[in-house]
Amino acid sequence: MASRSLLIVHHTPSPALHSLFEAVRSGATDPQIEGVAVEVRSALGATVVDVLEADGYLLGTPANLGYMSGALKHFFDTIYYPCLEATVGRPYGVYVHGNNDTDGALAGIEKIVTGLRWRAAQAPVSVIGTPAQTDLDACWELGAAVAAGLSLDAGR
Repeated sequence: MASRSLLIVHHTPSPALHSLFEAVRSGATDPQIEGVAVEVRSALGATVVDVLEADGYLLGTPANLGYMSGALKHFFDTIYYPCLEATVGRPYGVYVHGNNDTDGALAGIEKIVTGLRWRAAQAPVSVIGTPAQTDLDACWELGAAVAAGLSLDAGR
């Protein structure tokens, strides 16, 4: 079976985001999903090469002052033009945590991925306040679904 690569790019400054990130990673690396290598990079450490080598993406960020984190914005600023044509149509998923709301962060990410012409593999996971078990389950499902989609592509 051909191997596919899933890149998780995250900014995880809080315990709440750490729990969401761990749930996403756990779902993406479920042993029942075959043929998908999962790479993890911090938003400030992810490179153009990381993005070009990946077949799909999971993005995680806090909602800060009504927008995605500066770290995730920096990631997009770094990779946007070098990856603009080469990554068209690749699947992505996103999870966002906020204390009050996540609308601005989700809208900002949506504008950028629309410009990149990536396709949403799953609906975004938006968590406000302390993550409940249902939030962690939703993040696990997000990770598993995006990875499983790549696994299906790998089998073709």
